Amino acid sequence: MVHAMTNQSSVTTFVLVGFSEYPYLQPPLFLVIVAIYTVTLVGNVGIIIVRRINPKLHTPMYFFLSHLSFLDICYSSVFTPKLLEILVVEQRTISLKGCMTQFFFGCTCVITEMFMLAVMAYDRFVAVCNPLLYTVAMSHQLCALLVAGSYMWGGLCAVILTYTLSGLFYCEPGIIDHFGCEYSAIISVSCSDSSFSQMACLVISILSEGSSLLITMASYVFIVVTIIKMPSKGGLQKAFSTCTSHLTAISIFHGIILLLYCVPNANSSRLLVKVATVLYTVLIPMLNPLIYSLRNKDVKDTVKTFISSKLHSHSI
Repeated sequence: MVHAMTNQSSVTTFVLVGFSEYPYLQPPLFLVIVAIYTVTLVGNVGIIIVRRINPKLHTPMYFFLSHLSFLDICYSSVFTPKLLEILVVEQRTISLKGCMTQFFFGCTCVITEMFMLAVMAYDRFVAVCNPLLYTVAMSHQLCALLVAGSYMWGGLCAVILTYTLSGLFYCEPGIIDHFGCEYSAIISVSCSDSSFSQMACLVISILSEGSSLLITMASYVFIVVTIIKMPSKGGLQKAFSTCTSHLTAISIFHGIILLLYCVPNANSSRLLVKVATVLYTVLIPMLNPLIYSLRNKDVKDTVKTFISSKLHSHSI
């Protein structure tokens, strides 16, 4: 039995199916994803630069937002280059080590971003419910601690899940019906008992998704109660406007996660899973800078000033 399993474990390269069943979709999909990835990089790098050059944006909210942009760049860059590659080449392969590396960094980014959004919800709670104590409550040390904690938890979860996956045996021919090394896709090509890995994934998913949603929902319950009690319409409008961008980002993020993991694991739903993963991998990182910058006057003013100063310096 052990000898047979050892023979099966000789897979060192996986074949990524991607969207090869739909060859007519591949050229337009390639162009669309290149465009989205470009906007993602420009938008998120722009958010980080804008925060650095405008002293008005040296606040906890923009500190967290710059880290969110960094995570979006990293997560998008983990999967998108490989997705673009398999859309244009015939040999759609990835090594076992490459697959585990891609999964590790993808998992780290997703879980860290989940908690970064929860931290941003807590930040909005303090800003709306305790505006006079905001700068004291959200000290630089606390902000750094919250960010570091998010990264550490994301990294720890990724280490555990990657370790459980790397201990499995993988069968020939090693065909992954996906465009990247997503957890359920990797498990589907395993020919050994994956119950421990799946249990670890379930516990980590429930803990991470549950706790981050609990922090977010509790924060917004208090925010809504505070807004309802506000006597002036101006204060209500200002408080609501500070939260709408963040609520939009959270709704899209968790909505696609729920769509991704609530879809039944059947062949008929594989295309839906792939499309949802594309949205999650490529679209969310592009939308976050647009959601936060288009609604923010300080960001728009900084971008306009920066562009006009560059144009002026070139004209001289």
